[in-house]
Formats: sequence, C-alpha cells, structure tokens
Amino acid sequence: MTPRQYVLVGLMGLPLGCATVPGDVRLRSDGTPMAEKCPEKALEVMRYLRLYVGESAWVQLDANQSRAESITLHDGPLESILDQDVGTLEAPLRLYGRVWTGGAQPVIRYYEAQFLKGKDRVPICAVARLGFGQLRKRPESKPGTAILNAPRAGMYIVDEFR
Repeated sequence: MTPRQYVLVGLMGLPLGCATVPGDVRLRSDGTPMAEKCPEKALEVMRYLRLYVGESAWVQLDANQSRAESITLHDGPLESILDQDVGTLEAPLRLYGRVWTGGAQPVIRYYEAQFLKGKDRVPICAVARLGFGQLRKRPESKPGTAILNAPRAGMYIVDEFR
C-alpha cells in the first residue's frame, strides 16, 4: 500500500457526521456570515490528510462555469474543482461549500472534499480568497449574486472561519 492508501483506509474508520449543519450560521447586517468554528471531525480528518492551515491551491470556483471569462455566483451551495494538489488531496477533486454574496465580495467556505471514483465526501475547512481585491463583485451584480471577473481563486485551508 502507498502512504496515500494508508491515509484513506484510516479515514474509513472515522465517524464523519457533525453535530451542526456546516454553513448554517448567523449573518451580519450586510449579509455576510459571522465566525464559525471548524468541526472537530474536520480538524481530525485534515490532520490525517496532511492539510495544514495556510496551505493553498488554485480552484475553479464553480464547476458549472469553469474556465469562463467571468462567472456569476449565487447565494447558497457551491461545487468547485481543485486544480492543484494540496496535502494528500490530488487534483482534480470536488469541493463542496457555500457562497454568501451580501458584502463587497462573496464569502466562500468549503466544508467537504470528494475524491474521484465515487469515494465518500470528507469534512474539511477551507475558504476561497484572491488578493488585490480581485474577488470583488462587479457593480452590475444584483442582490443574491456576485459577478466576478475571474473563474478561479485560491483555496486556503483554515482551522476556523472568521
């Protein structure tokens, strides 16, 4: 067995359920989410997967709009595609999370990763970020949406959502 296979076999024995629903958080007056703790199970899984806080990789923000010139995100669930390996996560794989579009730029939090070939989803904690204001919404974005100039962003591993 390869080291990656040992990690995946070890994950099979972990109970992956959470006491609360990830992404079900209170909102600020501008519609952005408040702080949220990373579930203990996600922290445990991330240790097994060698996903350390601050590690990052490129993602296609919306699997349905990958490689488009500009994209429109809507409040609610999001499926992204990991473009680069990070820790023991090998690209491409699916990232599942949630988008909030209430502020000047969307807030994107990832709660699960899914390996290819039908493997189970595993809990993680990550966010999408892009420096220099590049993740800002375009002015023509309607309420509940965020029109972005780029389909990609950095995905960063976190231990808490702030």
